[in-house]
This record gives sequence, structure tokens and C-alpha cells, in this order.
Amino acid sequence: MNAVAQSVQIPAGGVLLDADLTRPDPARGAVIFAHGSGSSRRSPRNRYVAAELNAAGLATVLADLLTPAEEQTDARTGHLGFDIDRLARRVTFLTDWLAYDQPTAGLPIGLFGASTGAAAALVAAAGRPRELAAVVSRGGRPDLAGEYLSSVMQPTLLIVGELDTEVIELNRRAMLRLGGEARLEIVAGASHLFQEPGTLEQVAELARRWFTDHLKPGQREHPPSGGTTPDG
Repeated sequence: MNAVAQSVQIPAGGVLLDADLTRPDPARGAVIFAHGSGSSRRSPRNRYVAAELNAAGLATVLADLLTPAEEQTDARTGHLGFDIDRLARRVTFLTDWLAYDQPTAGLPIGLFGASTGAAAALVAAAGRPRELAAVVSRGGRPDLAGEYLSSVMQPTLLIVGELDTEVIELNRRAMLRLGGEARLEIVAGASHLFQEPGTLEQVAELARRWFTDHLKPGQREHPPSGGTTPDG
């Protein structure tokens, strides 16, 4: 399948976010990646999953949610990567950019969040029910989405490694608070970063199935209602 890859800068509330957009031709949907604390759009794990989604006919956007200056600050303090409101607002800007300003306009859109990026994805999903159709979390902290969990009506898949016991419990509790369809998949033998042989491949396959099942052409013509984000 042919795919067009380009590096772009996306406006997000007064800042520009560096991103890599890959669009198969034809594309059946699109997925925005929200990376976690201490990571970036160059995450080899997210890039692997994105490549598998591209092969399935899904466009992908891997974006830095922090500017270079903010990343330097976060490297010293570690707090910006846990600023869920900031990250969620930027995921929302990415969503609007992809949904309305690009050749991807009209495609169903999903979010793939890792670590704290999963919480940001869920908060953004709560506020963009018309634009966003599904969410996948990898080793995520959905609990950090707090009160927004009940407003997430999109089908949500939570993927956690079997050895990541504390995060499994946090995901179980968060799943019970989600407003829509939710599933928890535990990958056998996997730790938090899914570094064990074969485990990241399982993540990619689970994500591929979830998105291809839930990103259907024409979905945005009949959107659900409700939901809020920090930017209103």
C-alpha cells in the first residue's frame, strides 16, 4: 500500500508542535498518538505500532505534545509530562487539525495514548465526541483523566502488561468509570514498556483490530453528544 509521509508543524494554542504524518492511499481512518511522560514522537514503540496501523490502511500522526523548550524544562522538573490538562488541550488541537484542515478531513479518528498520554487522550475524547471514534491505551494511566472518564463514550481498549501489576489495578478501576464500551487486555509476560519478545507485536495487533473495528467510514455523520474538555 502506498503511503505519503511528511513532517509538519501543527498550531496548538500559541505554540507549534512538531509531528510526523503518514497517510496511506487510500486511508480508511486516522490515529493520533499521544506519548507519555519522558517520551516523544520518536518513541520506537509508538513508531512500530504506527507502522502496523499504516499497513492496515490507517493514517497516523505522531506528535510531540511539548515544545522543545518545554521538553527541556520537563527533563529538569518532570512535571509537564504529568500536566494532563495541558496535554489534553494539545491532543484536542491535533484532533481539530486532522479532522478539518487536512486531506484526512472526514475520516474517522482514533487516539492511541501511552502512559500519561492515555489520560490526555481520554480527556480529549470526552470533549470531542463528534470527531473522535475510539481510544486505545498502552501501559496507560487512564486514572489520571479523573472526572472526565464518565464522559468518554467512545469504545476504549486498555492494554497493560501482565507484570505491570500496579498499573493493571489502576486500569481496572478506571475502566469501571468509563462511560462507553471498555475492554481491558492483559498481555502475558509483558512489563510496563512491553520490551519482552513478542509483546509489542501483540499490542500492535490488539490496537489494529480495535481501530479497524471501530473506525468506520461515515461515523462522523452521526456523532454522539456530550463531553467537555478543559478548553471547553
